[in-house]
Amino acid sequence: MTAGRKLVIVESPGKVKSIGDYLGPDYTVNASIGHIRDLPNPSELPPELKKGPYGKFAINVEDDFEPYYVVDADKKKKVAELKRQLKEADELYLATDEDREGEAIAWHLLEVLKPKVPVKRMVFHEITKEAIRRAVNETRDMDMHLVDAQETRRVLDRLYGYEVSPVLWRKVKQGLSAGRVQSVATRMVVERERERMAFRSASYWDVEGDFAPQGGGPSASNAFTARLNAVDGRKVATGRDFNDDGTLKSSKVVHLDATAAQAVADGTREADVVVSEVAEKPYTRRPSAPFTTSTLQQEASRKLRMNSQTTMRTAQRLYEGGYITYMRTDSTTLSSSAVSAARAQARDMYGADYVPETPRVYGKKSKNAQEAHEAIRPAGDRFRTPAQVAGELRNQEYALYELIWKRTVASQMADAKGSTATVRLRATLPEGTRAGDGTELRTAEFSASGTVITFRGFLAAYEEGRDEARYGDDEGVGTRLPKLSEGVALETLRAEAEGHQTVPPARYTEATLVKALEEKGIGRPSTYAATVGTIQDRGYVRTRGSALIPTWLAFAVTQLLERHFPTLVDYDFTASMEEDLDRIARGEAQRVAWLRRFYFGDEATHAEGLRDLVQDLDEIDARGVSTVEIGDGVVVRVGRYGPYVELVGEDAPGEGGQPRRATVPDDIAPDEMSVEKAHELLAVAADDGRVLGTDPETGHEIVARAGRYGPYVTEVLPETDEAPKRGAKKPKPRTGSLFKDMDLASIDLDTALRLLSLPRVVGVDPETGEEITAQNGRYGPYLKKGTDSRSLETESQIFDITLDQALAIYAQPKQRGRAAAKPPLAEFAEDPVSGKKVVVKEGRFGPYVTDGETNATLRKGDEPESLTAERAYELLAEKRAKGPTTRKRAAKKTTTKKTAAKKTTAKKATAKTATKTATKTAAKKA
Repeated sequence: MTAGRKLVIVESPGKVKSIGDYLGPDYTVNASIGHIRDLPNPSELPPELKKGPYGKFAINVEDDFEPYYVVDADKKKKVAELKRQLKEADELYLATDEDREGEAIAWHLLEVLKPKVPVKRMVFHEITKEAIRRAVNETRDMDMHLVDAQETRRVLDRLYGYEVSPVLWRKVKQGLSAGRVQSVATRMVVERERERMAFRSASYWDVEGDFAPQGGGPSASNAFTARLNAVDGRKVATGRDFNDDGTLKSSKVVHLDATAAQAVADGTREADVVVSEVAEKPYTRRPSAPFTTSTLQQEASRKLRMNSQTTMRTAQRLYEGGYITYMRTDSTTLSSSAVSAARAQARDMYGADYVPETPRVYGKKSKNAQEAHEAIRPAGDRFRTPAQVAGELRNQEYALYELIWKRTVASQMADAKGSTATVRLRATLPEGTRAGDGTELRTAEFSASGTVITFRGFLAAYEEGRDEARYGDDEGVGTRLPKLSEGVALETLRAEAEGHQTVPPARYTEATLVKALEEKGIGRPSTYAATVGTIQDRGYVRTRGSALIPTWLAFAVTQLLERHFPTLVDYDFTASMEEDLDRIARGEAQRVAWLRRFYFGDEATHAEGLRDLVQDLDEIDARGVSTVEIGDGVVVRVGRYGPYVELVGEDAPGEGGQPRRATVPDDIAPDEMSVEKAHELLAVAADDGRVLGTDPETGHEIVARAGRYGPYVTEVLPETDEAPKRGAKKPKPRTGSLFKDMDLASIDLDTALRLLSLPRVVGVDPETGEEITAQNGRYGPYLKKGTDSRSLETESQIFDITLDQALAIYAQPKQRGRAAAKPPLAEFAEDPVSGKKVVVKEGRFGPYVTDGETNATLRKGDEPESLTAERAYELLAEKRAKGPTTRKRAAKKTTTKKTAAKKTTAKKATAKTATKTATKTAAKKA
């Protein structure tokens, strides 16, 4: 390395090549690949620290909450590499992201590398040639306030998780976890499900009609649709007029039943109808602000059907490729150059009329918004249009770039303008029109509205998507009404009564949950994708389509936290913690003082701290927090092996005084667990399942049961008084899962016996002499011949397939496994490091990317068909950085040496802690 060499450390391997090209040969660019060190698990601490103040959390809560950091095992090789490069460098540039995490990564690098050369903090918001060269010439000092805020958040999350999670293990289930944001997000999903469980549907009726001016005929230009909104001067009830328990919110509205609505419809067809009122007002609609992290996730979910994690991963690749600015931001502001670029592009593409005279300025809308970055926008001082990048980007990356480009350009375009007209009609009903109770009905009032856009403005480029409304709200944009004036007589073309049912509040989707978290000021936009993924991975939430459904386990955890740790899942309290972290980041609050109040309590306000909250575990009723009441003596309990429904009360016990219980299948959502459904499950489970009959060959009773993983049939083995011989295994009954097209309530004995007879012998291969069987497995029906398995298309083939058909299947090349290599799922050019061609293959544990030397499994959200070359190279780079996977082997006759090594490590660890503390204190003072 030549003199004057400069080392630049970034976070992601995806940035290395482009930044290196922009800076030139005098710069060496390397990636830390995220954090290089973190808090270890207490079990991984050196022996002499396990019994000391660091032993419980890897944090010394008594000494200013000092954390004990260790270099991650998979980063030691990377750290050694960075140290080698630093020895040959004259300057060090820490170019991690300009947020709390990025600042903390830079500080940790500084602490571990201990550079003896000048250090500069380099920041940029986009990866373009101009931005990178500007950043290398405009460096700044380390911001220790941001480091303090990140460390406070890390310590806070460790204290929260390590104090509260063990409570869940003891009182609910082993292996559960609690988190500052994830627990609140889970509670929000549970509360929405509670609303749906308490909801009681109500029916109501209204009337819809088609009308046209008399004499004009029912042409498309003058006919329009109107809906009944009042009868005899009283407003007709619609869905929004009912409470969730099915009752009316006000007695001032009239609740039409089927008879009354039909009477109004019949009367309207014969009535004299005139225009009673016409109102018209201007319509103006402003464009939405440029994307923040959360609004990008929401819109990508609505329009592109991408979940939060996929959106952020795709945006990361666009950022690293130099296509967009930094994608973790809650600012809606644009730089002056970005505003100029957006206005110029709108003017060139749509005309001068589509650009307002002055640039638009957007203020922050969310609580706790930080202005460290711009909004998410196309990179550069001149935006590339989607057409210009079409040859470089594919699939999800192109779609997301196009979305960001449209939103950014539209944000600087003119308002959409038009007019909104509202027309009210009065129908004088004929005499004798009566409701079901005999009440005479005299007049019916209808209304119609429509908005006509006369100037599209920003709508020419982009229109924001909307979440589905509960009551079907619609502005009627684009609906045209004929030119009408008060007193004009109308002809009734159609009048029909329509029945409706009120609907419960919609479940959260990923997009609406992210929106709700942001509105409440909970968490940070950069963490929303991880939070939504965590609550699903922990088994608290599952998906049905795009809806998020809480599990019964989530109910138990939420009930425990609400009853015994209400502050920790309080929305305002959680949001206030985010505000406090912001204050620490701005230098307006002190890290240690804040953590002391949170953990030990505040004597001035007599507020309990986290340490005190978790003391009285004996007061927690484990059975009570794991019980959800359904009604009429029916409860659902969360047990060790999953949820089950149970009858409680004096008449609840079944035969022998045992409680009547039944497993709750996973596919039944909590709001679907009614009293009727519970009794249905109990009926199936009664007498240990529904008895189908007796197996004529064995004499054993055959029963059908509902299990946690679905319905199945099994045999009941006779009890014996003889004790099993020593070492002998207890005989197991035969079982068989029902096929997907079978019904537990109607399955018969013959079908059950066929299921229990599986696997079925199809025949013998005449060439090899091997037996071929057909059976059902975890991944569906299949054939098996020795060790060679072949999938079947349907479950019914298990019983129907013949030997000739089976041999024909085996005569074909095998689609998976070693018998015939499967062609690559995708192919890319040579890897920039190894120089070898990169392909995506299907492996035993899922698809993976490989260059022939290094294999890297695709992450969750990476789809083979949409994987880009850059992402493939990034996965391989991360895998190389971790080094080869090694297995620990038991030590043999090395007790003395190992003990000595441990003592040496302990001394080094103690010295390292003291050095780290002193270094950090000095840095803070500086």
